[in-house]
Formats: sequence, C-alpha cells, structure tokens
Amino acid sequence: MKIIVPESEIELSAVRSAGAGGQNVNKVSSAIHLRFDIAASSLPGAVKTRLLSLKDHRITRDGVVVIKAQQHRSQEMNRAQAIARLQQLVDAAAVAPKARRATRPTRASKKRRLEGKIRRGRIKALRGKVNPEN
Repeated sequence: MKIIVPESEIELSAVRSAGAGGQNVNKVSSAIHLRFDIAASSLPGAVKTRLLSLKDHRITRDGVVVIKAQQHRSQEMNRAQAIARLQQLVDAAAVAPKARRATRPTRASKKRRLEGKIRRGRIKALRGKVNPEN
C-alpha cells in the first residue's frame, strides 16, 4: 500500500546552499529545507509510530522530519529531491516488519554443535605441556 504525503502537510523553505559554487552560492537561495510534523500529519497511526521509533538523525525529538536538499543548482530540482527523500522515509516506515517465529534447533544441528565442541576440546587438550617421563 503506497502512502502519499499531502503537500499541504509539508513546510518548504528556500535557503542559501553551503559549499563551493562561486557568486551563485552567495546570491541564490537554491537549497530547500523541508519540515514535516509526524504527529500532526494524516498518516496512519502505525506508520506514525514506526516513523517516530526510527533512529534517524533527520527526525528531531519533537517528531519533526527535517530534510535539507542542496545537491542541484535549481530550487525546483532540490524541492523534488527533498520531497522524494521524505516519501522514501515514509515508504520504508509503511512496511510492517515481519514477525519472527520462534524455532527450535534440530537434533542433527545439536549433534553437530556438540561434536564440534568435543573436537575443539581435544585440540586444546593437546596443547598442554609434554610429560618427559612417558
């Protein structure tokens, strides 16, 4: 199920890019700051919970996603990239994790494990000091 983030819930602002670029960097506000409040959004509750539980540096303690896009020279391309990155984050949170089913080791795997431990123990026993009396 594809969840589309409404543009009305996204706050976009143009800022000046950092880094190299000559006069263009100093004059043009081509970078985009995207802010998206998870709690105030219309996303389903489960997706909100998974988003808030992510250990992502782009999510603040207040539950606001902050994305800065400044790779491109044009503001429109940076805007599209920021929205695409937000959509990618939401899509990742929309997928419910598969529940783990507890399983038991087979008899053969237990036997292999114990045989390996016995073999290793024998190798280590041979590392002891040599007794010259024998």
